[in-house]
Amino acid sequence: MDIKLIQAQIENDLAAVTSLQALEEVRIKYLGRKGLLAELTGSISGLALEQRGAFGKEVNVLKNKLLSLIEEKGKFLKKSGSVEKKENLDVGLPGIAQELGGLHPITQVINEICAIFTRMGFSVVQGPEIETEYNNFTGLNIPLEHPSRDAFDTFYLKNYPKLLLRSHTSPVQVRAMKAHQPPLAIVVPGRVYRPDAVDASHLFMFHQVEGFLVDENVKFSDLKGILELFAKSVFGQDIKMRFRPHFFPFTEPSAEVDISCIICKGSGCSVCGRKGWLEILGAGLIHPDVFKQVGYDSKKYTGFAFGMGIERIAMLKYGINDIRLFFENDLRFLKQF
Repeated sequence: MDIKLIQAQIENDLAAVTSLQALEEVRIKYLGRKGLLAELTGSISGLALEQRGAFGKEVNVLKNKLLSLIEEKGKFLKKSGSVEKKENLDVGLPGIAQELGGLHPITQVINEICAIFTRMGFSVVQGPEIETEYNNFTGLNIPLEHPSRDAFDTFYLKNYPKLLLRSHTSPVQVRAMKAHQPPLAIVVPGRVYRPDAVDASHLFMFHQVEGFLVDENVKFSDLKGILELFAKSVFGQDIKMRFRPHFFPFTEPSAEVDISCIICKGSGCSVCGRKGWLEILGAGLIHPDVFKQVGYDSKKYTGFAFGMGIERIAMLKYGINDIRLFFENDLRFLKQF
């Protein structure tokens, strides 16, 4: 074989190479196990003894030359950007961003409320969503004839008549007080269920935060101070707060708690029904009969409890007029938070 002719052929093949893939094909063609250089090396044994040394030397020179040319061509291709041309890469195109999720607005409000009470010394406790009739009603001094115990107002489990989907987070009061002796300061966030017709202000599933404190010499003024600190932390320091007498079976005395309208500052608008006030929660001193149910001495201990709907707090905080928006999973709504 003519070594010079083979070298010229190699140079022509390398000149035509425009990509690293094509360069690898040329390398395999000449330097592979079955390549042309391997054939040349294998043919040496068939030559006359006096020709083998000179021919072997020429093959070795050609091999080193080819390795050098391939290395130079590879550097040239990488430097000239031929790799990018092959892969059709446009470095000017924007990257594919990985979108990050965020906490649901209801979760954000729950976390904010729990953090406020945690700073005041309360512990966060959760309870089961399937409750006993005793914990949901009887232990909270709610009598058999109370309307909330009717099947039209509570989700009872069909095959378990004494079990139900809790209608409020208050059953955790009973559970916690039975398990621990005072002093207690606890907040309880969670889902609750009531068979309400769905509209702009009602759902059959929503969220509450229950709070209660039990110790010696707990007064109504303690409740007012804690709730005022909570309300101002959520809605701003310039709001006003008022207590209106109300009735709850598990507290006595009981009150509904209002804040001055955060929209009109108390002057009256469509949000507050022209009243200047917005209802945010219910509260009161824990009824002695509740203490009796859990085995506390009502002559020694007193306490207060409060409860609020998280969706209502979120709607007032963010100016939302339809509770259903929280659960429709419309990203245009959720991305605002």
